[in-house]
Amino acid sequence: MAWSAKNYKKPSVEELKKRLTPEEFNVTQKEDTEPSFKNAYWDNHREGIYVDVVSGEPLFSSTDKFDSGTGWPSFTKPIDNNFVGTRKDHRLFFTRTEVHASLSGSHLGHVFKDGPQPTGLRYCINSAALRFISKEDLQKAGYGEYLKLFTSGNSHTEAK
Repeated sequence: MAWSAKNYKKPSVEELKKRLTPEEFNVTQKEDTEPSFKNAYWDNHREGIYVDVVSGEPLFSSTDKFDSGTGWPSFTKPIDNNFVGTRKDHRLFFTRTEVHASLSGSHLGHVFKDGPQPTGLRYCINSAALRFISKEDLQKAGYGEYLKLFTSGNSHTEAK
């Protein structure tokens, strides 16, 4: 069955605590940050997509992943801007732009304007907020429509 945003309803806090690891819960629900270089996907080089660990929203593609040297997975743009939102984060001594999953509200990380071209953006994302689905598993996991990202001349949504 294909993944669909249509019927998504965010689980209760109690359900999320049962379903997620403590680190996944703290990162996605309490805006925590996992340690750099000690997380699942910072050095993942496989082809596939990264989805929200809470809702399954398709967020980022390996085709837009790059090594930022920060120790967290970094991307130049989301797969689809409809699934990734931003808001100002004033929790430190300076303002940053927080990135969150649109449907679930999961905290994902932050976006910075020091990334490579063509966007100049660096979406610095916590692995604990993500689930990786390999290119080979996209169809059976319900994300077959995203196989097009891995053909020449892919046409996914440009970051705005």
